Amino acid sequence: MEQQQPSSKTRAERLQDYLRQLPQQAVALLLREFEREVRQGKDTAAAEMVLAELRKLARPPEASELPRLDDLQRLVLAPLEPFLVDRDSVRPGQIKRASLGPLWAWLTHVGLADRLEAFRKDYAEAAVANRIEAEQVVRRIQLAAAEAIAGVMNPQAPGADMQRSLGRVGAPSVIEDLAAIQLALAHREPLELLRSRLPRIISAFGDSQVNSIRGNITQVPSLQSPLVIPLVISLVMQRMTSPWQITRLAVSFAGSDEEGRVAATPFGVAVTMVLEDLVLQVDELRLQIKRGHFAESAHHLKSLHDAVRDLRTELDFRSDSMWGRQLSAVRAEISNVLTSEIDSVPGRVRRLLRHRSDKDIHAGARLDASEAEETVALVNFVASCRTYASELAINEVSLRSFSDLQHYVEPATEALVESLRGGDARLRAFRQLQVELAIRFCEVIFGHDYAALMSKAAEVAQGGERKLLQAG
Repeated sequence: MEQQQPSSKTRAERLQDYLRQLPQQAVALLLREFEREVRQGKDTAAAEMVLAELRKLARPPEASELPRLDDLQRLVLAPLEPFLVDRDSVRPGQIKRASLGPLWAWLTHVGLADRLEAFRKDYAEAAVANRIEAEQVVRRIQLAAAEAIAGVMNPQAPGADMQRSLGRVGAPSVIEDLAAIQLALAHREPLELLRSRLPRIISAFGDSQVNSIRGNITQVPSLQSPLVIPLVISLVMQRMTSPWQITRLAVSFAGSDEEGRVAATPFGVAVTMVLEDLVLQVDELRLQIKRGHFAESAHHLKSLHDAVRDLRTELDFRSDSMWGRQLSAVRAEISNVLTSEIDSVPGRVRRLLRHRSDKDIHAGARLDASEAEETVALVNFVASCRTYASELAINEVSLRSFSDLQHYVEPATEALVESLRGGDARLRAFRQLQVELAIRFCEVIFGHDYAALMSKAAEVAQGGERKLLQAG
C-alpha cells in the first residue's frame, strides 16, 4: 500500500485555501464576527490570525451590492425617532413623522445629491470593516444633512430666494419641522447622552429626580441652548408617567414659582409644552366620548384633573397672563366637552327604568343591551366627573346630574323589585331585566352594600312569587 504523503502546506496556507472558497458575503460575515471576538478578548490569538486572512480577502462592494438610498433613510434619520409623532399638529420638541418622506426626497435629490453616492460606498465598505467605522460614516452624513438644512433655512448666497428653496423641500407642514430636525441631527451626541442617563420610568418627579436631571443638563452646555431645550424637555417627558410634572424642572431653573420669573428662563417653554399637551388631551377626550369609549374617557379625566391641579399648585398663575388665559381656556373647553354628555345621563336612566304598564310590555320584550351597557358606562362616567369636578370646572353640572340619579334610581329600583311579586310571567321576565340593570346603577351610585341589599330583595320577591304559583 502506498503511504500517503503529509501535506507540505502550512496551517496558514490551509486556512487561506479554505477562506478563498467562501462567498464574499460569508467572508464579510466572518470578518464582523471575528472583529467582535477580538473586541471582547475571546481567544484573541486565533481570532487575530483568522482576522488577518479575512481582511486580505475582503473586497470593496460592487455598485450592485451597495445599499439602496431608501434603505439608508431610517439609519440616517434615526436621531429623530424620539421626537416623532403621528399627528398633523405638533408642539415644541416634536416632529411630524409625515415630514420625513419629503425631507429625505429633498436630501437625496437636492440637499445631499452630490454626497450620497460616496456615502453609500463608504458605508458599505465600513460595514464590512467594523461597526465603529460604519457609525462614523453615518454620523458624517447626518452632520452634512444638518448643514444642508441650515443652509436652506438661512441662505448665505447673495440674492438667494429662501422661499423658493424652502418650497423645494416640501409643503408648509414640512417646513415647520425643519428647525427641530436640524437641531436633532446636529446635537445627536449630547441628546443621546442625556437619554442614556435618564431613568427608564420616572414615576414620581420629586426634588431628588429634578436635581438629578438638572445636573445632567447643566453638565452639557449645548443642552442649555434655548433652541435645543424643547428637545431636551421632550426626552424627559417621554420617561414620565405624569409628564405635566416637568414644570417642576422649569421652577427649579427659575428658582421661583412666580409665573413671570419662570417665563423669563429658557426652560419656561416646558409650561407652554404642557399646556399644548393638555389641549391635545381635551381633543382626545372629545373623540373618546364621541365614540362611546367612556372607560378610556374616565382615564383622560383623571389625567386632565391631575395635570390642571399640579399646574395650579406648582405655579403662581395670574389670571390675566398668557399662561393663565391658556389654562382657563383649557378648563372651559373641558367643561364644554363634558356638560352636554353629563346632562343627558339622568334622562337615559329614566328611559330604561321607567315603569311600563302591562299593555306596553309585549311578549319577548327586552331591553336594548347596547343602550343598557352604554348607560351603565355613562353613570360610571358621571361618578368620575363628580370626583374630578373641582379642577375641571364642572362642579355644578356633575353634582346636579349625580343628585338627580340618586333621587330617581333609589325609588325606581324599589318599585321595580316590588313589581316582581305579581303579574304574569312575560311581565316579570321584562321587569327582571329592569331590576338587574337598576342594581348595576345602584352599585355605582350607592355602593356595593346597597346594591347587594336590592339584589337580595329581588331574590326574595321572586322566591315569594314562585311559592304562590306552586301553592296555586
